[in-house]
Amino acid sequence: MTTYRLDGKKYVEMLSGGAAFLSQHLDELNALNVFPVADGDTGTNMYSTIDGGLSAISALDTDNLCETMRLFARASLLSARGNSGVILSQIFAGISEGLSGCDSVDVTGLSKAYLQGIKNSYASVQNPTEGTILTVFRESAEYAAEHIDQNSSVEDFFRLNVEEARRSLERTPELLPALKEADVVDSGGAGYLYIAEGMYAALTGEVVAGIKPRHDAKAIDIDRFTRDSKLEFGYCTEFLLRLTTDRVDPDSFDINTVLSDLQRLGGESVVAYKQDDVVKVHVHSFTPGIILSEMQRYGEFLTVKIENMSLGHSDNMKPRKIRKKIATVAVASGDGISALFTDMGADSIINGGQTSNPSIEDFISAFEAIEAESIIVLPNNKNILLAAEQAARVYEKSKVYVIPTKNILQGYSALAMINPTVDDITTLISGAAMAAEGVIDCEITRAVRDVTIEGMAIREGDFMAISKGRIVATAESAEDATMSMLEGCDADLCEIITVFVGAGVDAERRVSLIDRIKEKYPDLEPIFYEGGQEVYDYLIALE
Repeated sequence: MTTYRLDGKKYVEMLSGGAAFLSQHLDELNALNVFPVADGDTGTNMYSTIDGGLSAISALDTDNLCETMRLFARASLLSARGNSGVILSQIFAGISEGLSGCDSVDVTGLSKAYLQGIKNSYASVQNPTEGTILTVFRESAEYAAEHIDQNSSVEDFFRLNVEEARRSLERTPELLPALKEADVVDSGGAGYLYIAEGMYAALTGEVVAGIKPRHDAKAIDIDRFTRDSKLEFGYCTEFLLRLTTDRVDPDSFDINTVLSDLQRLGGESVVAYKQDDVVKVHVHSFTPGIILSEMQRYGEFLTVKIENMSLGHSDNMKPRKIRKKIATVAVASGDGISALFTDMGADSIINGGQTSNPSIEDFISAFEAIEAESIIVLPNNKNILLAAEQAARVYEKSKVYVIPTKNILQGYSALAMINPTVDDITTLISGAAMAAEGVIDCEITRAVRDVTIEGMAIREGDFMAISKGRIVATAESAEDATMSMLEGCDADLCEIITVFVGAGVDAERRVSLIDRIKEKYPDLEPIFYEGGQEVYDYLIALE
């Protein structure tokens, strides 16, 4: 049957098809990184984003396209992880904006909404790079819009969109030399293509099966709370509430009513927002039953999730009662690095890094728990930067400043410069940003495939030294790669070398590297930490 008007229910079916098809290709997408490093997570990030949106509308029972997309876009944004995930959420946000006021839409209105998706996605990136998901979405949306008319069907639009997305993806290596040299296409663009193909398949009646479980789900160890335990951290409670007309006026209902109730009832780490007549709440409480009873005065629950935080509690995320003037949130992976950052003054550590990008909602939860007038954020990974910046834009209870640290080493240098007792936050942030930019950083990791980058032939199993986004040395051992990197960066002109030792490095290798550095660079003061990070054998900072 040909579709000439698209409503909310059909679009949800299509989005579900897109998520299902994407889920079938996660491993392939995660492997499409330019550097042959075992840290690809584009597919996982994009799936988390779209799956978060679908979870929010799973219980909706409406044909209204505008209402459905508003809730989906908001939830996608909060679930967004990594650069591709954030950009994807902005694509959905633009489409939602373009569908404002539309119960359903014809192909002309649909094409306009997709063009709005282009505007939003490009605006979300400070320096948009062609040859990425931005290009694939833009070219496919523009092509479809240019080749439809008033007699075209919705199927025509999505068929054209998919056809051009395939061609656009194949062109990405011509736009980004790094892709061409590594002989790969852009992973974010490929992710969009799979979503578009799944949506088109669902539209035409093809069953798209095989949705994987959410990749960010963590196993719960129920033995961490026994019959003799005492509830120390309370419950993490999340719910979707449908406002009902027999209890309130959904259109004029003020979300501050919910916020005041939750505060009165002792709720902590509160995140609450309203989309039309649906309220989403995240709250920490020792008495979730009382909160649920109170909220039922306004409507009925669509979904409820209650988790005992003692089963998965992080000491770094404890709610703080005193509102600080300046606080710092840092992203880190590895127990040693997290502990060090806490000792250096970080108020909250968000677990994350390569292959494990925190969502926008993770940042917001950390902001809520801190309760500070001003919050400084150190994302410490280039693929987490966009999520941090989007969270800063969304959050309104504090002034949030994001220092664009792109790795742990830059975060380490920036954190060392942050003194929360300083009154002039502008000067404080400027100094921390300069420290991050000035550090000579290097990551030592193993190649997972053969590749040639910038004329350098790298074999699977080689160790690479990566500095400022470039591979500067390779060797058969991590220690040899480190020494080659030091020779190439005039380490004898530096004063301090800080090394974070990875989880896979044993004591013998660590001692060997210390001895080699001391012997070759006697004037260089070495500082070694047991970082415990995955993927990277050594993280090195020179000052």
